[in-house]
This record gives sequence, C-alpha cells and structure tokens, in this order.
Amino acid sequence: MDPLTLFALANGAVSAVKAGCKLYKDIKAAAGDVKDVLKDLDSQFHKLYDGKPVPPAAVKQLNEEKARVKELNQKANAEEHTGIYQEIGNHLGTYYDNLYKCLAVFENEERRSKTEIYTGDASLGKRALQRVLMRKQLEQMGTEIREIMIYQSPPELGALYTEVEEMMKKLGDQQKALINRQINVEYAASVQRARQMARLKNKLYGVGGVLVVLLFWIFCMWWVVEKRIEDYPEYGTGLVPRPVTDHDQIIAERNRKYWDQRAREYRERKIADK
Repeated sequence: MDPLTLFALANGAVSAVKAGCKLYKDIKAAAGDVKDVLKDLDSQFHKLYDGKPVPPAAVKQLNEEKARVKELNQKANAEEHTGIYQEIGNHLGTYYDNLYKCLAVFENEERRSKTEIYTGDASLGKRALQRVLMRKQLEQMGTEIREIMIYQSPPELGALYTEVEEMMKKLGDQQKALINRQINVEYAASVQRARQMARLKNKLYGVGGVLVVLLFWIFCMWWVVEKRIEDYPEYGTGLVPRPVTDHDQIIAERNRKYWDQRAREYRERKIADK
C-alpha cells in the first residue's frame, strides 16, 4: 500500500464531496417556482446596464445563468438531489477508507523505523517529514469536509456526515488492525523473497565462478597442445601425444636444426640488405 496513492484517493474523494455538496445545495435552493428567480435576474441585469450599451458577453452570461437555474429547478422537481445525497455518502466512505489505510501505513512505518535499518532511496528524515506533512493535510481535509457539510450545506448533509463519521470510527479501528496485519504479512513475504533472491544470486555467482575457472583451464590446455604441436610435431596433432620412436625423434631433431639454420640465414640476409 503506497501512502501517496492512498492520499491521492482520499484527496479525490474530498473534492468529490465538495462538488456534490455544492450541487446538492444549488438543487435544493432551486426547488419550487423559479419565475421569481428569473425575474430577479432580469431586473438586476437591466439595473446594471440601464441606458448603457449591453456587451454581448454579458447577455451570454445572463442566458447561461438562467439556463442553469432552470436546469437545477428541473433536477430539484425530479428529486435528483436524492441520488446526489447517496453519492456524497459513498465519497465520504471512500475518504474515510483511504484515511484509515493511510494512518495504518504510517503507524506501521513508524513502528518498523524503531527496530529496523532503513535502506530505501529516500532518506529517513525525508520520509518522516513526508509522513508529518501528509498527516497535516489529512487533518485539513477532515476539517474542510466537516465545515462544508455541517455549516455550509443543508442540515440533512450535516446529519449524513455525522452518521458516516461515527460508523467509520468504529470500522476504522478494526480496519487499521486488519491492515496492519496484512502489511506485516506482506512485509514478511517480501523479506523472505529478498532472502531467496540473495541465496539465488550467491548460487549464480558460484556457478559463474566455476564456469570461468573451467573455461580458463580449457584455454590453458588448448594453448599447451597448440604449443606442443608447433614445437614438437613428431608427437602428432591430437590432444594426447602419440608414442614416438628414437628414429622419429632423430628425424624431428634434424628437421628443427635444418629449419633453425634456414631461419638464421634468412635473418642474416635481411640484415645484410639493410
């Protein structure tokens, strides 16, 4: 479980709750007859541009606002805010779910940091600072949701928030314990895999070393055989020297002397030519 991913999910749920609360509030406010609202928009618009030229952008903005009010009124009369109420509850559940997962991961990391040496890419201080900042941001999210749903929205949303919060406090403690257990199991499995990989690497290094030594020995044997064939052709070209008689050795010695003499004469001629 990556704390950054869990934090992003919680933050997305907060944004969805805020957007849902605003839409719910707008729809509730647009319930009933909207004629007076539309008439009030027209009256304010004419007062603003009384005797003045009206910019096309202002007319467009007025029409868009009137269309929005009518659309909200239709949604309110169709009881669409009920579905939004349920969506807000789902988003609250998502927020609390990821919140408690984050807290469980933080607690587990802090507990392990007291007994284990950290070997990750980021420094220990950087990770600790990251946890502190994320905790602060999660607290700010919770405060923001509470203020929006209780103080800035219809009363029924405040009641929804209270009910979900009470339920998630009970479930959250249970989830934290289960998540901690799951994290410990996954961590133990990762440690076991790391040990197995280390043992496998050691075996591979051992096999590689044996292969290198074997190849070096084969190369040395090949070099010795080639050198023997070059210097003592009477023993044959095979890997194992063939038996040689005294007669063969005498002929080989004469051949070596003959060719040594020819090589000496050739070098002397080259020197004389220079």
